[in-house]
Amino acid sequence: MRYPVGVSSERIVIAGGGAAGFFAAIACAQARPANDVRIYERASHFLTKVRISGGGRCNVTHTALEPRTFSSRYPRGERALIGALHRFSAEDTVAWFQRRGVNLKTEEDGRMFPVTDSSATVIDCLMFEAKGAGVQLIARNGIEGAERCGDGFIVRLTSGEFLPCDRLLLATGGARDVAGAVIARDLGHTIEPPVPSLFSLHIATPWLRELPGVSMPDVELAVPGTSLRERGPLLITHNGVSGPGVLRISAWGARVLAEKDYEFPLRVNWLPDMSEADVAAELQARRTTQPKRHIVSSPISPIPARLWEQLVLEAGVTRDTLWTTLTRPQGLALAALLTRTELPVNGKSLNKDEFVTCGGVSLREVNFKTMESRIVPHLYFAGELLDIDGITGGFNFQAAWTTGWIAGHAMADGDIG
Repeated sequence: MRYPVGVSSERIVIAGGGAAGFFAAIACAQARPANDVRIYERASHFLTKVRISGGGRCNVTHTALEPRTFSSRYPRGERALIGALHRFSAEDTVAWFQRRGVNLKTEEDGRMFPVTDSSATVIDCLMFEAKGAGVQLIARNGIEGAERCGDGFIVRLTSGEFLPCDRLLLATGGARDVAGAVIARDLGHTIEPPVPSLFSLHIATPWLRELPGVSMPDVELAVPGTSLRERGPLLITHNGVSGPGVLRISAWGARVLAEKDYEFPLRVNWLPDMSEADVAAELQARRTTQPKRHIVSSPISPIPARLWEQLVLEAGVTRDTLWTTLTRPQGLALAALLTRTELPVNGKSLNKDEFVTCGGVSLREVNFKTMESRIVPHLYFAGELLDIDGITGGFNFQAAWTTGWIAGHAMADGDIG
C-alpha cells in the first residue's frame, strides 16, 4: 500500500546497515514516502557482509522451496519462519531483484547468485533503491542506546547526539555488534546467549595434516554421544576439515559443540553409500579382480588417491602389500576405518568475516506477522540479531530479506499480505 505525500509522517530509525536493515528501510520508505527513514551504521561502509559473502559473489538466497521445507534449513527459527516465508519467500526475493535488473542464477547445490558473479551488483541495487526512496544513510554513527519516550524512543548515537523517533528497528546482526542485543535487553527482551555457528573444525591428526586441499564430494559426519549427523562435501584444510557438510553439522550442533568447548571426536564415513560389510566384501573381492596391484595405489572411488593412501597406511597395511596378500584382519581394519574414522577435534575456525552466530533476541518475544516486539510497542527486529540462523547456502540472507521486508511494511503501516 502506498501513502500520498503530505499525510502525517513518522521518523523511523534503523540500527544497522546490513541486508536486513536496508531491506526494511527500502520497504518502509517505498510503502509510505512521507516517513523520515534513516539507517545508522557504526562502521564506515554499508552492507559489508553482502560484499564479502560467497567469496565476493553474494549467495543471495536458495532456490525456491515450499516454505515449510525451506524453514527446515534453520537450526534455530524453523517454526517462527514458516509463516514469515509465506509472506515473503525466496521466490519473492528473486522476483524483487529481477524487477530491479538483478538477475539470479541457480547452481547445482541450489545456491543462487547474481549472474554477474559479483556482490557489487546486489549492493548497487540496494543502495540505488534506498537513495531513490529517500532513505537517509548515516555511516560512522551507530546507535548506542534507546529509551522509551511516550509512544516512541529517544536513541543515543555514538556521536553523542540524542534523536527522537516514532519507531525503532534493531537490525545490528550477530555477536560482532553487541549494541543491538544490549539495547534489546535494556528494553526488557531476553537474549539467548550467542555462540558461533557455521565454522570449520581444527584437527591435529598428523596424517590428515598431510592432505590440505583434498576434498570428498559426499561423506557422512557424526559426533558420537550426540544426535548430530550430517552428509555433504568435505574439504581437508591446513587446520583440519571444512566444507558444506562440516558447516552444517556446526550449525545444527552450535550449542552442543560450544558446551564441549570444541573438543570432541568427529566420526567420518568416507563411503556413506556402502555399509561396513559391503566395504569389507569389496576389499576381499579385489583379491581376485586385482591380485597383483598394490593396495595403496588402487583406491575405491570416489576417494582421492592421496586420501586413500593415508587411510590404507593408517589401517596398518604396508605400502608393498598386494591385494592377493591382504589378510582378513587387515581387510576388516581397513573397512572399519573407511566407514568410521574418528578424528579428535580440538578447536574451530570461524569463516572469516562471514561467520554466523546462533543466539539473540528470543523469538517468543517477537510477533512474526509484523516483526514487532511483543514487549515494547513500536520496537521491531530483523536479521541475525534474532535467535535465527540457517545452514550454509543462502538461508541466512533469505531470513534477512524476509524479516526486513515484513518489518519495513509493518513500520509503514502498509499491507504486508
